[in-house]
Amino acid sequence: MNYFKTAVLLIALTVLLIWVGSMFGGQQGAFFAFAIAMCMNFFSYWFSDKIVLKMYGASEISERDSPTYYGIVRELTANADLPMPRMYIIPTNSMNAFATGRNPRHAAVAVTEGLINSLSREELKGVIGHELSHIRNRDILISTIVATIAGAVMMLANIARWGAMFGGYGGRGEEDRRGGGLAVLFLAILAPLAALLIQMAISRSREYAADSGSARLTGNPLGLASALGKLHQAAIARPMHAGQSTAHLFIVNPLSGRSFMSIFSTHPPVEERIKRLRAMV
Repeated sequence: MNYFKTAVLLIALTVLLIWVGSMFGGQQGAFFAFAIAMCMNFFSYWFSDKIVLKMYGASEISERDSPTYYGIVRELTANADLPMPRMYIIPTNSMNAFATGRNPRHAAVAVTEGLINSLSREELKGVIGHELSHIRNRDILISTIVATIAGAVMMLANIARWGAMFGGYGGRGEEDRRGGGLAVLFLAILAPLAALLIQMAISRSREYAADSGSARLTGNPLGLASALGKLHQAAIARPMHAGQSTAHLFIVNPLSGRSFMSIFSTHPPVEERIKRLRAMV
């Protein structure tokens, strides 16, 4: 993964947050947004995993709760020479998974109940291998920071949009107020799209790398290929109730069933991912 490119994109996302703040409240708004960005980065480093896990109602489990899931994680972490992550289950019939945490020693893997109940052992190993590859590649912190900052951009953009609609911005005269409101409204519509495009640029290369890492770790690329096919179909049939700002964390886009948002997917096409995995056999 190109870490320089990722750093540039993270800076761009932070600058976008500050810009939205300046359009929302001038110099004070920019300072407020900058303070938010700094706080977001600090809290993302220390608490982003807890925030995301709580957002999806994930519950930590032990080996007694799910022996198969626990046993696969223990086997693959030993193969990858990684510390055992904390393990969570998300209470939903949708099929998906993600990893989070600031480093391999403070990592967590979360899978949905639907995934555990629907996949074979080899398919589940492929999914877990994918998430452990994210941990080993040390890109899970980047993912969670992106999620929190993108969420702040979208929150400020929504506030700015409503403020502009109700005439909350402007200059000294009626014409200035009207023009200022239109400018803020325009930016409030474009800012979430820009944040989403930055998420896409960061996320897509991560997924290919994690797929390859899973194939090497499990020794069975077809297991993950089969799982991806099932997860993709499940996402279309039963989209997960997920926020756009955190969609990139999951192994497949949880919003795939929503036709408009799938245009701006943070994930590469599942068909291409499966094709690459089958070519590794």
